[in-house]
Amino acid sequence: MNHYETVFILNPVLSDTQIKETVQKFEDYLVSKGAEMISKEDWGLKKLAYPIQKKKSGFYHLLEYKIAGEEISAFELEFRRDDSIMRYLSVRLDKHAAAWAKVRTERVKSTKK
Repeated sequence: MNHYETVFILNPVLSDTQIKETVQKFEDYLVSKGAEMISKEDWGLKKLAYPIQKKKSGFYHLLEYKIAGEEISAFELEFRRDDSIMRYLSVRLDKHAAAWAKVRTERVKSTKK
């Protein structure tokens, strides 16, 4: 099982309920394929560096998980099929990036308390 993280940008015109349902849909998809969810982060509404689909902002989300490498292409196909996703990026983490992701996750949890 490889360690991955995926960042995706949701359309800014979605309601809070639609955003939560969409994020939950992708998380459920990963779990159904045997992924081990490590963390998920909601980065909120952010201004984009350049317009995408004539939108200047989007809701950013991060999913960190472990899954077999052959499942990633099917997972990214789900992103392409969903109209609410403006952009996505999946990255396989090496041991150094995975260690940094763990530190980042712990830092985020400590600031939320």
